[in-house]
Amino acid sequence: MEDDCRPLLSSEQTGENRSLRGSTDSLDIKVKRPFYVEPRNIVGDDPQERVSAEAAILNSRVHYYSKLTGSSDRLLSPPNHVIPRPEEIYVYSPLGTAFKVAGSDHSSKNPSIVTIFAIWNTMLGTSILSIPWGIKQAGFTLGIIILIFTGLLMLYCCYIVLKSPKAIPYVNTSDWEFPDVCKYYFGKFGQWSSLVFSMVSLIGAMVVYWVLMSNFLYNIGQFIYNYAHNVSMSDSEFGTNGTDKVICPYQNIIPGENYTISTFYFDSSGNDTSVSSFGHWWSKTDTIPLYLIVLLPLLCFRSASFFARFTFLGTISVVYLIILVTVKAVRLGFHLEFHWFDTTQFYVPEFRLLFPQLTGVLTLAFYIHNCIITLMKSNMHQENNVRDLSVAYLLVGMTYLYVGVLIFAAFPSPPLLKDCIEPNFLDNFPSSDVMVFVARTFLLFQMITVYPLLGYLVRVQIMGQIFGNHYPSFFHVLVLNIFIVGAGVLVARFYPNIGSIIRYSGATCGLALVFVLPALVHMISLRRQGKLRWPSALFHSFLILLGMSNLLAQFFM
Repeated sequence: MEDDCRPLLSSEQTGENRSLRGSTDSLDIKVKRPFYVEPRNIVGDDPQERVSAEAAILNSRVHYYSKLTGSSDRLLSPPNHVIPRPEEIYVYSPLGTAFKVAGSDHSSKNPSIVTIFAIWNTMLGTSILSIPWGIKQAGFTLGIIILIFTGLLMLYCCYIVLKSPKAIPYVNTSDWEFPDVCKYYFGKFGQWSSLVFSMVSLIGAMVVYWVLMSNFLYNIGQFIYNYAHNVSMSDSEFGTNGTDKVICPYQNIIPGENYTISTFYFDSSGNDTSVSSFGHWWSKTDTIPLYLIVLLPLLCFRSASFFARFTFLGTISVVYLIILVTVKAVRLGFHLEFHWFDTTQFYVPEFRLLFPQLTGVLTLAFYIHNCIITLMKSNMHQENNVRDLSVAYLLVGMTYLYVGVLIFAAFPSPPLLKDCIEPNFLDNFPSSDVMVFVARTFLLFQMITVYPLLGYLVRVQIMGQIFGNHYPSFFHVLVLNIFIVGAGVLVARFYPNIGSIIRYSGATCGLALVFVLPALVHMISLRRQGKLRWPSALFHSFLILLGMSNLLAQFFM
């Protein structure tokens, strides 16, 4: 009887072999010894027998492998082709009843439509506010061409990143991210370089958020104060008349004007003392960036799960922005004239030498390469990953085109110049505009909830790499957060130009994480497989040169 219970092959091993194989996970279905009973039925609504003969044979195979060796020996554990798929795993009871295993990975997967809109929602960020400005810098026609071309290049590089873990043979890369792939090919240098450039994109985004939060809070406070105190703005700001007023904030680009733009207020009593006092304490650059320091404690939370619950505000904000742009375009109408290379009084040429400013903005606008592997892991049908990624990029590109083209075309020229379009196109509308006030309110609350999430990502990556712990101590986290907040305050105080911040950070992180590292990883992988050909080598080398040129050009614009 003892011999019948003994495995056919002894599981006695040397200490060295045991250390190599590691400890056994009692929940691992590949080493679990199943109790086999011929299945008769499955518990469920259907009383008839639902277990096929093939499933019974498969169960017999697993039982056979379990008899070859003990449960602590992985040497003769069932191979992958013997183990059933997650949706086919059953636990068989001695009563002949098969219970389907619940809570498998399959049940937590998302359909393609959810995955596509998750990518769309993640990619659309603050860059959408700068797309009209970028098109103005490049010229209307050239801007549209560059937007389409850059979107296609970014899609291809993102495809390389998505496929890179699966191209590594003989290694389990199921839980790898792109920094792990870089470490595999380039060692510590690849891992740290990908980390540094990823930090550039995250901290750059946090600085942009701080500038925009200061902008939105200022305009929201201005709207509320004016409404509560019956304060009206005079016509000193150069802009259009009517219900949908559009303004040009800077007088130095207004043709034929020789006065200084300033904002004057008057109330019903004619006493402007309280107004001037409010303006002293409510300044877009002098005081508001300092008031926002109250957000610093939110960055010190050990977990960011609370703020993750409000990510739906991003979708609401983007949808409302699209509605706002549509309404404004319908009311203002289109104002276009095509001058291919010559600058006119009110219009910009269709092709301008400032186009690298748009490429820098678009590099960050289409950037999702550092988290695309994680997003795609939750896709129910992994074979459709490339298709779903392409559809998501198409939707993002169409959204950017829609907003950028409509704002540029509807901008009233004359009387205003197209050069008046601001890096944040909401600044071209006065603070008294109700629809724009709602948009700023939505965006402000969205950024207040997303800002701690970005800080959490920065902390996890930096602290994890340096200390091996995401939260080494409150002091370490506080010092890091003070540095991040301080950078935001300084930029919002002295250089609140989100267009330039976005293009510099986008071109910098894009150099490594979009162009150089994915192209090098792809070429090395093909070379090791013996499949690298000179057309592919030339094209991917061109991508590297393109990323370097994109970054260098930002310093000459």
